[in-house]
Formats: sequence, structure tokens, C-alpha cells
Amino acid sequence: MSRGRRCRTRLALACLGAALMLPSCRDPATPPAAGRDPTEVVVASFNFPESTLVAEIYATALQAAGIPVRRELGLGPRELVQPALLGGLVDVVPEYLGTALASVHAAGVPPGDPGAVGVPPGDPAAARQALARALDGRGVRVLDPAEAQNQNGVVVARATAEHLGLSKVSDLAAHSSGFVLGGPPECPERPYCLPGLEGVYGLRFGGFLPLDTEQQRAAALVDGVVDAAVMFTSDGRLATGDLVLLADDRGLQPSENLVPVVSARALDRHGPRLAEVLDAVSARLTANGLRFLNWRVSMAGKDVATEARGWLERQSLIRPAA
Repeated sequence: MSRGRRCRTRLALACLGAALMLPSCRDPATPPAAGRDPTEVVVASFNFPESTLVAEIYATALQAAGIPVRRELGLGPRELVQPALLGGLVDVVPEYLGTALASVHAAGVPPGDPGAVGVPPGDPAAARQALARALDGRGVRVLDPAEAQNQNGVVVARATAEHLGLSKVSDLAAHSSGFVLGGPPECPERPYCLPGLEGVYGLRFGGFLPLDTEQQRAAALVDGVVDAAVMFTSDGRLATGDLVLLADDRGLQPSENLVPVVSARALDRHGPRLAEVLDAVSARLTANGLRFLNWRVSMAGKDVATEARGWLERQSLIRPAA
């Protein structure tokens, strides 16, 4: 086992222990884990490609600003990464506003908080404030969200959109009874999937085809196996022009903007510069830019670190390599 894998394994086990102790972790000045270099900022990600890519962008920007960084990319699912952040084992995690807020409240942190109820859909500022309130006193700060986000979206083939004049989800009302919808197998039970499309938009699809992966759903659209599909709005396949993402014009989906969630310990140690660097990255990260980066990494097979540095250089956030 390589040194990096050993390190991730130890950290994952530590995170699991932190998860079990989560209700009792209330100290906002949680010290760094034993054996850690206290000057290092540990940047972690969830174990899927987009999270790893965005975390690498943040990590590279911090290093370019002279802040020492250690990477824990692809660390694991939210059930491990979130307790690691709250327990002081990692310092920076690229989060998604709506999902982070829901998971914090599902974990009972803090108790008695009303949760995400009342957060208007499509209002990332309100979602950020709610997340910051939920994490208040936990030794974690929520920085500025990016414009880029990753929600559930309804997608059609470009030929279908042009033929029927579809640009927003509500346009499907006149056609849904003759459409087959493709989506993840759990879609019929998820409130932001089929039940939400029925309740908020009044859509009654003629059929539903469960498809496990984004690749399968995109192929089914192109091949005419389904007429519409539920896909992630930041999927790299949406950058090619063959598929059209319909606007969520009635605000079914919660705000899922990417946002850096950072330990207070790291912010106190490195001062305003740390937040300034991360916020500058978020300010440039757009929906189209994220789709293009995802296409480069997931579709074209480009190297994550190379793409992260290239994007930062094109945004004039770091100097080009000599």
C-alpha cells in the first residue's frame, strides 16, 4: 500500500470514529489531529470526480498563495468527510449548499434548529446563511458560494428541444403524457425527482425507465430510448451541445452551489488570506466552466491536477508555470 493510500486509510478510520462521537463534539476550537503539521491546510474531497476536481483547484490556488497544503482527495462519502471536518481532521471541503444543509440537520447538528425549512429555492445566499447558522459553534465557517452548482435537472436531446420548442421544464406539460422519462432507479421515491416533477410542474409521464448511470441516460436520450432524462446539471456531457438542460423555472430544486467549508482553526492560523484565495476561486467558477472541466476530466480523460492548474491560469488566479 502506498504512503498516500495508508494516509487516507488512517484518516478514513479516524473519521469513522469521529462520526460515532459526533453528537458530543461541541468545541469550536477543535485542535488539529495528533501528528499533523499545524501549519498545513488539509484539503479533502468526497469520493467522486467533480468533488476531487474542485478540491484540487482550491488546493492548487492555496499553494500558489504560499499556504502549505496537504491533499486528502477522494477521501470517502459524506458520512466520513463531514465528521472529519467537524472533528478537526481536515480543513477545507468543497460542499454543496442544499445537500450539506440537509445532511447537517439529518445528523442532528445542532439540535433544535429548524433545519432547511423556509429556505427559498434558488436563493444561494439564504441557503448559505442557513448552513452557517446550522454550523455555528462547530469550529467551521462557510465561505462565499460559487455560481456553479450541481442539481438534478431535466434534459432532452437537442433535436427534441428544437422540434417542440422546449427550453424550460414547464414546457413539458403539453408533452409529458407521451414521453418516457429516464432517471435513477430511486427517482420515483425522491422528492426532487419524479414526485417533485409531478407535484410542482404537474407532469404525468407516459412511462419511466430506470437507468443507473449518467452515461446510460445520455445514451438513451441520443438513441431515442427515452424522451427526457434526469441528469446532474454539471455533467460534462451537457458541454457538447447534443443535449439541452431545461430551466427549472418553478424552482423545484434546492440551491446546490459549490461552497468552501473551512475550519476556523485554519482561518485563524492563516488569516484573511486563506478565505480571500478560496473566495476568489469560487467567484470565477461558473456553471458552464464546471461542465467544461467535468467534460475534460471525465469524458476526455485529462489529468485532474493539470486541468485544475490550467483553469486557474486562464482565470488569472495563479501565474503560469515557468
